[in-house]
Amino acid sequence: MKKERQIFKKRIDQLQEEEKNLDRKHKEEERKKRTRRLIEMGGIIESVLGRPTTDEDKIRLENFLKMQERNGSYFSRAMNAGTPQPEDEEA
Repeated sequence: MKKERQIFKKRIDQLQEEEKNLDRKHKEEERKKRTRRLIEMGGIIESVLGRPTTDEDKIRLENFLKMQERNGSYFSRAMNAGTPQPEDEEA
């Protein structure tokens, strides 16, 4: 009986370790996807500007986008146009 318990305990430990590894791998994949999206967005911004961005550009862009949102959510509406929203999916 004790031997069986040890075997089950060992298997539980193995499965828990496997779960941790899968969680770690999933988080790493999500981080890589996010990094890729951020790099692509930076590339788009630089291609529109026609030059590399500076630290000042980051501040200007952030302020501009916040202003657009305060003035009527123009940026969000433009970016979400044609994208199903959570309330749209339920209907």
